[in-house]
Amino acid sequence: MWGMIATWRMALEGITKGAELLENGKCAGDAIEEAIKEVEDFPYYKSVGYGGLPNEEMEVELDAAYMDGDTLDVGCVAAIKDFKNPISIARRLSIEKVNSMLVGAGAEKFAHKEGFERKNMLSDRAKIHYENKIKKLKKEDIVPYDGHDTVGMVSLDKNRKMVVGTSTSGLFMKKKGRVGDSPIAGSGFYVDSEIGGVTATGLGEDLMKCCISYEVVRLMGEGFSPQEACDRAVSKFDAKLKSRRNKAGDMSIVAMNNKGEWGVATNIEGFSFAVVTENEPPKVYLTKIINNKCVHEVASKEWLDDYMKTRTMPLERK
Repeated sequence: MWGMIATWRMALEGITKGAELLENGKCAGDAIEEAIKEVEDFPYYKSVGYGGLPNEEMEVELDAAYMDGDTLDVGCVAAIKDFKNPISIARRLSIEKVNSMLVGAGAEKFAHKEGFERKNMLSDRAKIHYENKIKKLKKEDIVPYDGHDTVGMVSLDKNRKMVVGTSTSGLFMKKKGRVGDSPIAGSGFYVDSEIGGVTATGLGEDLMKCCISYEVVRLMGEGFSPQEACDRAVSKFDAKLKSRRNKAGDMSIVAMNNKGEWGVATNIEGFSFAVVTENEPPKVYLTKIINNKCVHEVASKEWLDDYMKTRTMPLERK
């Protein structure tokens, strides 16, 4: 059995490409890297790679992570600028015994030394979003964009090896150097090939208050199905934050165990995710919360068409 699951509709083309590799016997790591690169390279997605929205200084700072479920090796980069595919840099770092998480200038120096492709990651489209936001705010305080669309993926290959990867440009208009949960092991992602893998998306500052990805893997290890583990972890942590702080930021998680079974939970309306397995073609699902339970339905053609239309429509400077 092989399979992939990923956060958000934007991962569909990526997991479709990854599925071809897995079907042909390639490893989970190759499938994850190629699938996430597909998302990073698509200029119309505003939260990942080229086209990602910049920080308040109009710089695109990227975070990415890669974890090997066989060895538990982890590689991460954070606040890296001007390099094309941060997921590939994170994967390269995962084989280092030390210095496997690098940030800012240190990550850039390593990437340059290793020959990774340089690129100005600020697209013209992202620049227009930035300029329009600045004009709209004028004398108001700059408030970060409240979307948290990290792409995170879990991959299982025919040899039952599992890998997880994440990539994001983080919050729009964030402070220079801000890092969320995406490159943080246990919070934004975790995988153990003997159990399963998980990745999260949402408000990083809240997701880091609980090692939610590790918690879901732990629950699956205790015998809970991926769906049961996701539901338990999200509902418990959402309730804890609300009891302590009267509010909880967005949190959504996707999981797959080493049998190819999957689960998804969220505390927001309108969360989408993409799945492909040996027995299921690539599909996008939408999650609804009904009676405090997460219910998934296949996205309609109309929803899918509207999704791409809204993301690729021309922009005008205001």
